[in-house]
Amino acid sequence: MGDMRVIKVKQSVLANNDSRAEALRNELKSNKVYLINLMSSPGAGKTTMLVKLINMLKDKLRIGVIEADMDADVDAHTVQDLTGVRTIQINTSGECHLDAKMTSEAVHAIGQDNLDLLILENIGNLVCPAEFDTGAAMNLVILSVPEGDDKPLKYPLMFRKGDAFVFTKMDTKVVFDFDVDLAKQRINKLNPHAIFFPISAKTGEGMDDLAEFILKTVQAF
Repeated sequence: MGDMRVIKVKQSVLANNDSRAEALRNELKSNKVYLINLMSSPGAGKTTMLVKLINMLKDKLRIGVIEADMDADVDAHTVQDLTGVRTIQINTSGECHLDAKMTSEAVHAIGQDNLDLLILENIGNLVCPAEFDTGAAMNLVILSVPEGDDKPLKYPLMFRKGDAFVFTKMDTKVVFDFDVDLAKQRINKLNPHAIFFPISAKTGEGMDDLAEFILKTVQAF
């Protein structure tokens, strides 16, 4: 029998994606557009928080939103209707994540003119999105109180890849067994430089701190 070759497809795919992501990151940097990749599990409150955050910042920053879903445009309409900012929908036709190629296509479709901040609301999933660099300047990860403080133990890659972490639905903490300090400790073991923002988009708790952090980060870019 002849020699057998083993082709490491995933490694090749990820290497190609990383190259595309770096090219997009450099392009956005040259145009002074800051891209945030917003990730969480389904139902963690990404869109609700995003609407609140945009309405707090849109008079200070020029904001655009890329909404990603496997096959829907509900969130894009919600963001557009409730904030009025430039919004585009990208459907992945069953893919459970965005990669750098898809993100680049969406960025070029929405345009970079007259924008300071682009927010990519990635598909609700704690597994696949963590594996693919989108070319974002920041990975902003949401962990909601009803999910529990043990999520970092179950999905460690997502919490290694994050730059900043938002604990949403803090107004439900009286109902659910969620230990904020323990969640922070578990994330810090994976990601010592992580920073945290406990918030409630419903009551406004913690939203000022998050908005100020985003504003200062974009202005310093």
